[in-house]
Amino acid sequence: MTMAAAANTANTDVQFDAALIRRLSLHGPRYTSYPTADRFSDAFRPGDYLHAVSTARAMGGRKPVSLYVHIPFCDRLCYYCACNKIITKNRSKAEVYLGYLKREIDMQGRLFDGMNMVEQLHFGGGTPTYLDHAQMDDLLAHLRKWFRFADDAAGEYSIEIDPRTVTPERVHALRAQGFNRLSLGVQDFDPDVQKAVNRVQPEAQTLAVMQAARDAGFRSVSIDLIYGLPKQNPATMAQTLARVVAADPDRISIYNYAHMPALFKAQRRIAEADLPDAETRLDMLSLCIRTLAAAGYVYIGMDHFAKPGDELSVAQRQGRLHRNFQGYSTHADAEMVSVGVSAISAVGATYSQNEKTLEAYYERIEQGELPIARGSKLDVDDLLRRIIIQQLMCNFALSIRSLELAYPISFGAYFANELKKLQALQADGLLSIDDEWLAVTPKGRLLIRNICMVFDRYIGRPREDAAQRVRFSRTI
Repeated sequence: MTMAAAANTANTDVQFDAALIRRLSLHGPRYTSYPTADRFSDAFRPGDYLHAVSTARAMGGRKPVSLYVHIPFCDRLCYYCACNKIITKNRSKAEVYLGYLKREIDMQGRLFDGMNMVEQLHFGGGTPTYLDHAQMDDLLAHLRKWFRFADDAAGEYSIEIDPRTVTPERVHALRAQGFNRLSLGVQDFDPDVQKAVNRVQPEAQTLAVMQAARDAGFRSVSIDLIYGLPKQNPATMAQTLARVVAADPDRISIYNYAHMPALFKAQRRIAEADLPDAETRLDMLSLCIRTLAAAGYVYIGMDHFAKPGDELSVAQRQGRLHRNFQGYSTHADAEMVSVGVSAISAVGATYSQNEKTLEAYYERIEQGELPIARGSKLDVDDLLRRIIIQQLMCNFALSIRSLELAYPISFGAYFANELKKLQALQADGLLSIDDEWLAVTPKGRLLIRNICMVFDRYIGRPREDAAQRVRFSRTI
């Protein structure tokens, strides 16, 4: 098969090579952005973001908008969680937060006036369904005041839910409010594993929510799983996978648990003696890949699987797949506008992240300014490398000729050092490369982060904030 044919073939094959993974697995970014968020600088100010928006307007402002809304609250603490969340049963905190959140939406709405067509909306957290029905209604009405939304058939409107926090009736209500995609946190169906991570979630409860989503007409239902949790082993994982496959979700994400108790206080409650060792984790990963492939799911990349007819699979076959802070997406051309504490926007050639604490977030809004704490302005080299990493992460292939047409470079000369590093990965069978194509092999797809790291010019460089601790997980 030629390189071009490899790049245009549906990416259904992935090969598990345990010996290679043992040797090559290392800590590295997940590349939901490039440069990665650990390289953001507090020298980036709201004025830089305003300039990015005005530049987008000067270029015609024709791009659609992808909105992300961060709801940080949860009722209960899951010990494995590394998200930016606030555990509280004091519901008045959500009321206060919503007041400030709507003020931030006002600011963003004014900035994007006239170029505010939303084709994608995602509510994340925390637990977005911490908000009750009336609060969600009010928040969505406020968003619609400032932004125009594509119709239901064209738009992708998703929400993450904890099945323990919703009834079937609430699921129907969410559909009526305009959401058409649902993502459910499951992690594991085994009762002992659930107890070990403080997330007791009966299987029947999860299945009832999934059935309600289908009955309500949700276009897609996703399930999140984690391998490497305490008390897990291949036998328990096989049982969970069998139940998940029987439930028939449209998408499945299987994440590798990163145990970093020095960084995440909640993880200190996990007994390290209960964690599976490295070999057991590899066995579970292999089991996941074999099981889902046998069930007909396509390996999209980076822990994600989808049915062949799912929009992610179709977009990947057509070369339209994109990767952002919410994972894989079909909206590559959208400006990403994010609101809420710690939320990250991607507008033009910039990234910007909001303040991470409620106090700082509220204070900035009280001052009448966007609560941007840090960010990054991309130079031409960043943009070039971002395209390469996007293509590899999403399509497992890179057209060298197309890149040279878009940028005034000779790939071989510009990336001479990178090509030397790639030779070792090519010798290991992870990729093939010639003058026209770089194509990742089925064996290399599980180690795609390793390949992308070759093109990351920041790897190994000191950070502006030397005290900042990096939170990279292992590549496998």
